[in-house]
Amino acid sequence: MIDEYEALQRLCLHEGVRLQPYRCTAGYLTIGIGRNLETNPPTAEELKVIGDWKSGITKNAAFYLLRNDIVRTEKECRQHIPFWKELDDERQYALLDMAFNLGIKGLLKFKKMLAHLWVGEYKSAKKELLNSRYAKQVKGRSERIGRLIETGVWKL
Repeated sequence: MIDEYEALQRLCLHEGVRLQPYRCTAGYLTIGIGRNLETNPPTAEELKVIGDWKSGITKNAAFYLLRNDIVRTEKECRQHIPFWKELDDERQYALLDMAFNLGIKGLLKFKKMLAHLWVGEYKSAKKELLNSRYAKQVKGRSERIGRLIETGVWKL
């Protein structure tokens, strides 16, 4: 996968950085850089670092949580996507970004997109991605991810 710094930058672009708890568009309690506190509550170890998140966290704490989330999400992708290792770094990032946003279960619902991706039909994979409720909800993000899947090149 792409290096950690690049993944951090891209996820910050897509998620934004909010140091106070808020409700995301799906209604989940969230903090930092897209950390869903309901489906992915802080571990005991994370709580030692971030402290009482209810009154907000620091930027350093937000990046700490994000790094942990990237590691966890990449591990889930490796476990659940049988062709993960065959993908180039950029397409791995595209799936990681989607899993970060939707959860691994949400990503795995994109059966047709993943099937096309598996056999290198990148244009068809992009088409399946953009023909989804996800694409309508996160328009700019899904267009970037779709272009990344099709071309293997990151562009803003």
